This record gives sequence, C-alpha cells and structure tokens, in this order.
Amino acid sequence: MRTFSILLISLLSSITLIAQDITGQWNGVLKVQGTQLRLVFNVTKTDKGVSSTMDSPDQGAKGIPTTTTSFENSILTITIENARIVYVGALGKDNIIVGTFKQAGQSFAMNLSKEVIEKEKLVRPQEPIKPYPYYSEDVTFENSKARINLSGTLTLPKKDGVFPVAILISGSGPKNRDEELLGHKPFLVLSDYLTKNGIAVLRYDDRGTGLSQGDFKTATSADFATDVESAIEYLKTRKEINKKKIGLIGHSEGGLIAPMVASKSKDVAFIVLLAGTGIQGDQILLLQQKLIGKASGVSEEDLQKTELTNRKAFEIVNKSNSMEQLNIDLTNFIKQSLVDNPNAGKPQGMSDDDFVKLQVKQIANPWMQYFIKYNPRPALEKVKCPVLAINGEKDLQVPPKENLEAIKEALAKAGNKKVTIKELPNLNHLFQECKTGSPDEYATIEQTFSPTALTEILKWVQTQTK
Repeated sequence: MRTFSILLISLLSSITLIAQDITGQWNGVLKVQGTQLRLVFNVTKTDKGVSSTMDSPDQGAKGIPTTTTSFENSILTITIENARIVYVGALGKDNIIVGTFKQAGQSFAMNLSKEVIEKEKLVRPQEPIKPYPYYSEDVTFENSKARINLSGTLTLPKKDGVFPVAILISGSGPKNRDEELLGHKPFLVLSDYLTKNGIAVLRYDDRGTGLSQGDFKTATSADFATDVESAIEYLKTRKEINKKKIGLIGHSEGGLIAPMVASKSKDVAFIVLLAGTGIQGDQILLLQQKLIGKASGVSEEDLQKTELTNRKAFEIVNKSNSMEQLNIDLTNFIKQSLVDNPNAGKPQGMSDDDFVKLQVKQIANPWMQYFIKYNPRPALEKVKCPVLAINGEKDLQVPPKENLEAIKEALAKAGNKKVTIKELPNLNHLFQECKTGSPDEYATIEQTFSPTALTEILKWVQTQTK
C-alpha cells in the first residue's frame, strides 16, 4: 500500500504539472542593490501559443508590449527588444516560476508568482505635497503636424500675472510628465522648485504615454522635437506667459532635442541642457557601454569584445539607407558574430534565431537608427540664444568631458557668447549626489535632484528672464 500511495501521488503530481496554466498575471520583484522594483507579466493565450505585456507599477508603466513570449517544457521566455530585456524561468509544481531577469548584459534572479506584491515604501523627501503654494492646471495642446493631442501640467507662480516659462523635455524612453523612473519624479521636483521661485513650467506626457496620444514606438527625436514646437505654440496663446521669455530645459535626449528646436525657432529665449549630448549617438553608446560595464565589474577583455561588435554594428547602421536592408545586413552580421563567439550572452533556453532577431530589433528600429546616426553639432552651431549646459561629474550615460567639450566647441562656432558650461562634482546622470554614478544606484538614492543643480539652473534662468 505504501508503494502504491507513493506512485499515485507521483502520478497526480505529474498530471498537476502538465495541467498548470501559464496564463494570468505573474508578479515578481527585481532586487538591485537593496532596492525593489515590482514587475508584472500579463500572459494570455493566442492561436499560436501565448503572448504577454509587462507592467512596471513602481515606474508608472502599464501594458508595455513584449517582443516574444514562449512557454515550452515548463520554460517561460519573454523578451522586450527595445529595453534589451530577457526573462527566462521554469514553472514548478508549487506554481512558482524560478527564473532570471536580464537587461543590457546584467542578470538578476527573479521569481514569479500569482500573488500580488505590495509596493515598497520609498523615501523621496524632495517630492512636493499638495496643496501646492502656486497655481497648477492640467492642460491639453495639439501637435497639428502629427495630428495628436498631448497632455500635461502648467504651473504658474500665481493664477494671475505674466511669467517667464520653461518647457521640460524628458530623456529617452516613454516618460510621463514627471519624467518618472525608479521611484523618482525629477520633473515634478524641478517644476515645483522653479515655480516656487517665479518661473512658470510646462511639463507633459511623452506621446503615446500617460494621457498623451500618438505612437511612441515609431517616433524619433525629430518627431519629439515637433511636440516641443507644439508646446511653444500653445504657450503663446496663454495670457499668463511672457511670449518673449519662453525657454526649454531638456534632460539627456531632451538636451539633444532642445537645440534642434532652438536652432530653427526665434520663439526660444534660452535653453538648458541637463546631461545633453554633444557627440554623435554611436559614440555616446560606445562610451556608455564601456563606463557602465566597467562600473558593473565587467572584465576589460569582455568590454573590448563588446565594443568591437558594437562598432561594427553601428557602422552597418551608419551606412544603411533602408530599414529593410538594415535588417538583412544586421541579421547576417549577428549570425556570424554568434558563430565566432557562441557565448555572446545568449540566454538559456533561447534559440539562436530568436537571439539574433532580438539583437536586430534592438538596433533596427526608427528611434535607435536615428539616434545612432544623429550628430548634434550642426544644430548646436545654429543656436544663438543663451545656453546653460551642465553635467554630473559621475555621469556614466552621457560622459561630461566628451560632451561638454563638444557642446562648447559647437556653440563657439555659432558665435554664441551667451554660454555657461559646468561640470557639477559628485553628481550622476539624474543629477543625484552619488557614490559611483552607476545606474544601479539611481533607485537606492533618496535624493531625486541635487539642490546644487537646482540652484544652478534657477539662478541662470532668472538671469536670462529679468
């Protein structure tokens, strides 16, 4: 009887395992240097198998499309090519998926379950608390060129009056009006600080994000520049805004977009570049990969191999004239690279074909193709309005030395003498006081925006708008 019982239990366990349903909401926590980031995979059945979307509740992101989803032999594999994300996990008898989350060459253990995970309470002392001591209005304005409406928030020092204004332009990736990421809201903190000190601020959800219309996935920096132009046109209709004192404050990619707009528009009175780029996109990505890799402990040998592969891939992009041909050329190149280096970071359980497709889609998309090819110098060389360009000393994403020097040279060529360029000590890409500057630290730091940086921005803007 004992033997029979054991066999019967084993048989029933096998049946249970086979019958387990992968569909539904799978919850996990990504733990990076002591910080928790909740992630949710929503898996549904399709005619061809399964599909999924991803939520990142702590970043305010929901329904993020995934590139591929498969569930075979109890192994769940999900990829998101634009974010360079791969998740691979094994579904066990206890209805727990034991797996690994990989992004941009880094791996983290992350298990999934059907149990909803409560949000970790983060301390963000700089975030303002309502009611605000100024006037705040949710607004909508039209980008007639793109035929979309964008939603945002306009804050004014007082409800009545006429004020100088700054338009905030977010960094890369879909961001809401607060530029929310990793539990931080940099644009909320910045707009609050400026508005309390007499500067009106317009911040808005990126197209296709939050309450704004449009398709983020097919847009490039040039498209986002038209959104900024539309914001300027909207502000010119507001009686509370001094139309001769409309400025742009762009962070990261936003610091690339601001000169694009200012070089063509007489309506821009000043621009502030927060970790803005001064060199071509492919060079930015190579420097970024090297610096972040080194900070993450990647060996010099592996860094050199990755740089060589990326350089060749970027050369293909720079020579390409059509997306179709680019897909073909990159596919052939990456297939050969995988033959030459079989251990090139391919996730366990992923086929060579799927890996190649994932790598190709990370590069062969409208935004990345445009960014790799784009050199900001020609636009900077046409900017005549006052410019403040600041970077954090420990910025590993937009390295200060190379970019500030390039910005300075380009503006000098423009004959622009109203230029202030500063490298701020001990600050990272988000302008937080930090230890190493690694992106891994962003979420762990309580500070959202360094008071030193906030003061630099305010004093300079006040000088330009007197």
